[in-house]
Amino acid sequence: MSFSSEVKEELARQLPKSRHCQLAELAAILGFLGRMSGSSQGRELKVSTENVTLAKKYFTLLKKIFDANPALTVSQTPYLGKGRTCVVSVRDPEEIHKILSAVKWTDAWESELKGEELVNGILVKNACCKRAFLRGAFLAAGSMSDPEKAYHFEIVCQDFARAEQLKSLIHSFELDAKIVLRKKCHVVYLKEGSQIVDMLGIMEAHVALMNLENVRILKEMRNSVNRQVNCETANINKTVNAAVKQVEDIRYIEDTVGLHTLSEGLMEIAVLRLRFPEAALKELGAMLSPPVGKSGVNHRLRKISSIAEELKDKNIV
Repeated sequence: MSFSSEVKEELARQLPKSRHCQLAELAAILGFLGRMSGSSQGRELKVSTENVTLAKKYFTLLKKIFDANPALTVSQTPYLGKGRTCVVSVRDPEEIHKILSAVKWTDAWESELKGEELVNGILVKNACCKRAFLRGAFLAAGSMSDPEKAYHFEIVCQDFARAEQLKSLIHSFELDAKIVLRKKCHVVYLKEGSQIVDMLGIMEAHVALMNLENVRILKEMRNSVNRQVNCETANINKTVNAAVKQVEDIRYIEDTVGLHTLSEGLMEIAVLRLRFPEAALKELGAMLSPPVGKSGVNHRLRKISSIAEELKDKNIV
């Protein structure tokens, strides 16, 4: 099971205690998946989904809020013999009227429950109702990437106006949701791991939140270790390259004018560097008499390199 499916399984088990929150979540499911069929004389309100747990939750919400008697049918998807489609339908005119009135869609006669807005603002005035609505929206049209690979949370909307309203609802929790056009749909998304964690908390997917946090911690630890190893490797390479260059300069001076031409302090450090090419500057300084600090050793070796460069410029062989 994918991480996105695990999140939806958990959210589908969350049933708000308050009727107004139940209604907000129901409105979200209807807003994304609700369809009307038939005429004014014989209408049918349907929600179709491949997510069995979502279908069960929608069915439960209808029973809980309206004491309705919806029909649940499951059919096998013909494509390659895989998957199945669940359809929850309400045919009783009185029940349909109650449901549409409750979600403020009393004039919904078209094939789709489309209005100018994704949800009537009255249904999402409270923060708890906004949480419930976002939970329903993700269940109906959302998805998440595997956090081991990338951080990405999205909910697909059919038009820009609805995407804007959804984005505003997410912004009300101080999360920086954005909208991108993908084919003919508008996608509301989050990309930062910390904000996706907050979003899971808002929707009350606490188990998924902890799992995602564990993944984030492990990834941050791996990245921290990799950065440290890379830094140490770079420092080692830098130290080795510097030592190789120092030995080359000392050899050049020795082969051209001889080390005896150097001052006593420079000659002493030059001889030590030749004897201990892998020693750190601090170690070389400790071998001198009297001992010299790291910066003192570095100064002397720089002076030797400068002398070698001057000799090379003069082409003394």
